[in-house]
Amino acid sequence: MAIQEWNTFLMPYEQAVEELKVKFRSIRKEYTRKKEYSPIEFVTGRVKEISSILEKANKFNMPLDRIEYEIEDIAGIRIMCQFVDDISLVVNLIRQRKDMQILYEKDYVTNVKVSGYRSYHMIIKYPVNMAEGEKNILAEFQIRTLAMNFWATAEHSLNYKYKHEIPKNIKKKLKDAADAAFQLDELMMEIKDEIKDAQKLFEVKSSLVSNIMNNILTLTSLGKLAESTRYQVQLNRLIEEGEAADLDSLFQETEKSLEKFK
Repeated sequence: MAIQEWNTFLMPYEQAVEELKVKFRSIRKEYTRKKEYSPIEFVTGRVKEISSILEKANKFNMPLDRIEYEIEDIAGIRIMCQFVDDISLVVNLIRQRKDMQILYEKDYVTNVKVSGYRSYHMIIKYPVNMAEGEKNILAEFQIRTLAMNFWATAEHSLNYKYKHEIPKNIKKKLKDAADAAFQLDELMMEIKDEIKDAQKLFEVKSSLVSNIMNNILTLTSLGKLAESTRYQVQLNRLIEEGEAADLDSLFQETEKSLEKFK
């Protein structure tokens, strides 16, 4: 297959990855707008390199005309979660969608690979609307925690370096690291509520600071420099040491000033 043919072949996969990234990033934004906790921390995606596709086809003695039907991860979407129990929430979000068909799932979180690899995989059939019409392609979701992803990225690099023949001493250390990463996930689960409360407090304070700054800028535009300067000094102090209640009081004060001067 010539390069131009490969480019044409990969176009629907590239479009699918972009669409799916947008869709799942939008889910995160939706939770944020509603001021709710999002099980999705961030989303990445990639289309497999031609060399990797050919390597996989050669490994399984696969004819080139069977690649699109038998290689399931040419289009790959990775969804990262903060906590282990977020993974099942994301899996259910995908199961409920009507714009894709789940072909099968592989739970490597519960059924850990011998290497220590943990992740939840979902193979889907996804329709892409191209200029010549609709084309169904296969794509893979990998849903995992940040700790799982850190480990999997390291393992992938080592597999590439050693051509999937990682030396035994490194393999053992890698397995130990996988267990340590999962232990970290379990410990983080124990303080999950504390972490979520802290993150929510940060979001509340950030929102208040943004609203106060907008009011200060409006006062400045109205020519009320003394008031805007005074509020800016108060805000600078509260950003360093203030509580959410203090910021809220300052916000209410700036609101009253705007009402008076408008």
